[in-house]
Amino acid sequence: MDKQEIIQLLQSKGEERTQLLKKSREVKEKVVGNKVYFRGLIEFSNICSKDCLYCGIRKSNTNVIRYSATDNEILEACRFAWETRFASVVLQSGEISSPEFVKRVDYLLKEIKQLSNNELGITLSCGEQSRETYLRWFESGAHRFLLRIESSNRDLYYKIHPKNNNHSFEKRLEALLFLKETGYQVGTGVMIGLPFQTYKDLADDLLFLKKLDIDMCGMGPYIEHEDTPLYEYRNLLMSKQKRFDLALNMIAVLRLLMPDINIAAATALQAIDPAGREKALAVGANIIMPNLTPVGYREEYQLYEDKPCLDEDKELCRNCLEARIELSGCEIGYDEWGDSKHFIKRNGK
Repeated sequence: MDKQEIIQLLQSKGEERTQLLKKSREVKEKVVGNKVYFRGLIEFSNICSKDCLYCGIRKSNTNVIRYSATDNEILEACRFAWETRFASVVLQSGEISSPEFVKRVDYLLKEIKQLSNNELGITLSCGEQSRETYLRWFESGAHRFLLRIESSNRDLYYKIHPKNNNHSFEKRLEALLFLKETGYQVGTGVMIGLPFQTYKDLADDLLFLKKLDIDMCGMGPYIEHEDTPLYEYRNLLMSKQKRFDLALNMIAVLRLLMPDINIAAATALQAIDPAGREKALAVGANIIMPNLTPVGYREEYQLYEDKPCLDEDKELCRNCLEARIELSGCEIGYDEWGDSKHFIKRNGK
């Protein structure tokens, strides 16, 4: 597909859109199968050194109560994931690169591997780090890393991030290349429906993901947060329903562009539509992330407004998702890491 064809598909409605979503599901089932893989999400700290203009836990937001879960709380959540056969966890935090933080994550990785007899797969989503840090964490047991670019358009990137050394577009790209060189399964993603964003930007985003040759993708609709500078431009936004529909179109087109990658059904979809994640699974996504963060912390890890599942404990969250996935006609890949077929093919493993 060239850029113009992608733009046309992203704008599709009615019968054309129905055919797009149908084709995407067919490609998904043919290439990666009908299984959905769990990634137990543990948002272990909302302390962040960044000031991204869209994010509810940005450094300058004084309305957030900062927290860092204890090692025992994190490891207990990982044990739950292992014992309930999730097979994989995601450790996510604000972006910190201090020696203490790097050492702590390293320790947690080793402990998770030990408590699970080396059976739990581990994804990290801990922001930009040095090449040395990425290598250290990789050697300690992390094998996937999610680092979202948010927009591949440099000009748009600086409309949603401060333009300074701590928010460098070039550094973000460099970090993604470090991750690939280190040997991670690399994931990135973008926000859909941002102010100032065009269909051309989104088409370029999809082509960027293909050119970067990613292994997994997490992308969802932009949802505004009143404690952020970008909230000022909410009058420029399309409706939440349109952002939702556009996000499904993005997932469908990406599945056609990159048939064998892993695509996550983003939680932000459920913030707009109660069945949002199931709808994403139906059109091309194959990864879902049950929230295992201790309930007492969840209220303070809101990157956007109306985040769902803030009061569900991990057992309730698991039961809910199991039922939802069965209703969507998919099968859960228990005890399977669900590694990216794209990564396996590229690396001959």
